Amino acid sequence: MKFDHKTLFDLYREQTNLRFTPNQVAGIENLLDFVEHDPGLIDLRWVAYMLATVKHECAGTWQPIEERGPETYFQRYEPTTKTGRVLGNVEKGDGARYKGRGYVQLTGRANYRQFGRRLSIGLEQTPELALDPLVSYRIASLGMRQGLFTGKALEHYLHGPVTDYRNARRIINGVDRADAIAGYAAKMEVGLRHAQIS
Repeated sequence: MKFDHKTLFDLYREQTNLRFTPNQVAGIENLLDFVEHDPGLIDLRWVAYMLATVKHECAGTWQPIEERGPETYFQRYEPTTKTGRVLGNVEKGDGARYKGRGYVQLTGRANYRQFGRRLSIGLEQTPELALDPLVSYRIASLGMRQGLFTGKALEHYLHGPVTDYRNARRIINGVDRADAIAGYAAKMEVGLRHAQIS
């Protein structure tokens, strides 16, 4: 898929009344470039939902970000907690070391290990690599297409005549903020359809 970037920006601004900072524009341009070179994205609605997820998970920056909070905040991910054990954290300090990063907030040692293996990069050894835009995009795309985050994938909610942006949130995080993200995706879809050139 290829898009006229200017048309997309213009339509999105018109729909949302948002003005973008240079950093946001650079982030969106990066994402569009990655999308346009991703043969795994076979449905424009998948693109719309991925971009909507990035908008939400990255707090509107359109850049890979790191989960914020004091050191004590990340204790909830430590191996002594239920959440920490589910995330595969095994050593003291893993909560902060494997905190959420990237376009979809990859969290937990087990997830860093899984995606590191799938992408053939040392994410478990160097979790900060998840902040690299291309690495972060590859994590988001692969994870959302193949259902690697929660067992739910884009094709479960966006296929043929089915467009269920609300429940597509289950791909990443239950139904947390599902309505807001569904709204972003619907607007993004309109812009993408008008801007699509191939």
